[in-house]
Amino acid sequence: MGDPSPELGLFRVLDEEGRVVGPPPELAPERLLRLHRAMVLQRVLDERMLTLQREGRVSFYGACTGEEAACLASAAAAEPDDWIFPALRQSGAMLLRGFDLVTWLCQVFGNAGDALKGRQMPSHMSGREVNQVSWSSCIGSQLPQAVGAALAMKLRGDRRVALAYIGDGGTASADFHAAMNFAGVLEPPVVILCQNNHWAISTPTAAESGSATIAVKARAYGLPGARVDGNDALAVYAATRTAVERARDGGGPSFLELETYRIGAHSTSDDPRVYRDEAEVEVWRRRDPLARLGAYLRGRGLLDDAAAAALRVELEALVHRAVAEAEALPAPARETLLEDVYARPPWQLADQRRWLDPEPPGPARARESAGEGGRQAL
Repeated sequence: MGDPSPELGLFRVLDEEGRVVGPPPELAPERLLRLHRAMVLQRVLDERMLTLQREGRVSFYGACTGEEAACLASAAAAEPDDWIFPALRQSGAMLLRGFDLVTWLCQVFGNAGDALKGRQMPSHMSGREVNQVSWSSCIGSQLPQAVGAALAMKLRGDRRVALAYIGDGGTASADFHAAMNFAGVLEPPVVILCQNNHWAISTPTAAESGSATIAVKARAYGLPGARVDGNDALAVYAATRTAVERARDGGGPSFLELETYRIGAHSTSDDPRVYRDEAEVEVWRRRDPLARLGAYLRGRGLLDDAAAAALRVELEALVHRAVAEAEALPAPARETLLEDVYARPPWQLADQRRWLDPEPPGPARARESAGEGGRQAL
């Protein structure tokens, strides 16, 4: 459609009504339904988390509303052994990969059930068991990390691939340039995905870059690039799967621009009404990726209105139960503050641990401070 160049055109499988306009990827019905379920779960979770934040029960949240296809269909195209280096809105990929929902929610609460022990701010989830790395709010820093990890995969010959995500605003960062240049020169098995939701907090895409598209930037670095309809789950899956398998087979890196839209605020710290025209938002609401995939599934006889309504009720109940379980857990134990830094704690941490421990120091504690690893005479 449009310009035949993949960096300037727009790759689609479904039109905005969910009708097939291009060759669909080979996905079994159960995998299509699993992807649809994951997208609905993400929408339900986002709605619930925003409510909890407004009630003061969680401190911060970054929703994925309107971007579910870009986040989840791309992750679905990877294999379980592949690694994901996310940005703000890809944490739902962990659930798609089998991460426990209650533990995921505990990270939002930052409590004792959090696998990260309350050390990251909400919406910075990660899980080693599903090969998803935590990201930093220093925009773009995950990209060089992903490219470096992918180079290690190449050197080890383990046929894994790294998926690295960034927003449109992040493409203006120095780390984006470093990662793209590194990828183009060393050709590691990495797929870099720009989730272009048209707003870098309050800065529109047109004020971020003078390029005709973001995808066209790949040409300068020697990478194949493509611009994809990010609200078309089948197009996102097909383009990402092609890039992933190319990388796995030794063909090198790729860059994909997934054009989508941030329906809500950048985060719960933001009010987009002060800088964005609501008429623009309404245009994109009619391009809802959930509605588009749902229409396609209905057309194939895999979904109907009753099943869709039942799925929504089921997932709302699931989230309600999981929130209740997660919220009931206490704060992380104080002593965990001093864990996971040193294999053999130095004397400073031993002293600090005594201050955290409500029990009075005894002979054993005195020996700990003076013995191996204890304070040295000055």
